[in-house]
Amino acid sequence: MIAEAISWIWHNPDQFLPALWQHLVMFFCSIALALVIALPTGIAVARSPRLSFIANNIANTLRTIPSLAILAAALPLLGIGLLPSIVALVVLALPPILLNTCTSIQQVDRDILSAAKGMGMTRGEIMRIVILPLSAPGILAGVRTASVQVIGGAALASFIGGGGLGDFVTTGIANMDMSRLLVGAIPVILLAIGAELLFIAIARLFFRHVPES
Repeated sequence: MIAEAISWIWHNPDQFLPALWQHLVMFFCSIALALVIALPTGIAVARSPRLSFIANNIANTLRTIPSLAILAAALPLLGIGLLPSIVALVVLALPPILLNTCTSIQQVDRDILSAAKGMGMTRGEIMRIVILPLSAPGILAGVRTASVQVIGGAALASFIGGGGLGDFVTTGIANMDMSRLLVGAIPVILLAIGAELLFIAIARLFFRHVPES
């Protein structure tokens, strides 16, 4: 069946490549929007124990909701298509980035912050020069987790008209065609593994260790 799936991809690039591109568009748009929302929010709430407690609880609650349920919830609000799929995937990507950003900032050694203040640094300089570089490995781990979840979640976007590689999966399920199902499933698995390995390589290159998610 795997050989049949690979053969189908080879002989039908006009159908496969647009689906792959759509999948990647959903992924990159979702991660970019999640970063724009989660990073500033995590930085802002990390300074307040009460706000960080609320934000962490909201994020943990969102993490318990299945991907398909998030996509289904976007359907009555935004209809079908690419937009509701991206919105749902942003919701899926927010919790790990927000949690890791907030936690990583809070774990910065207080002695280091005191030394930075003693050197006359402003709060903005401390955040930019000290806190964010020290928090970067943990934040990267959150982005890594979110990326893998979004790649997998995007495969379910076909249920609300989002397209992507998930179309092959749903077609295979509907027609009981395992080779067509694998046409979508195998690339999704490879993309998820590739994203995981890429972030591990970045962590080892820039931080000399692999941050835990």
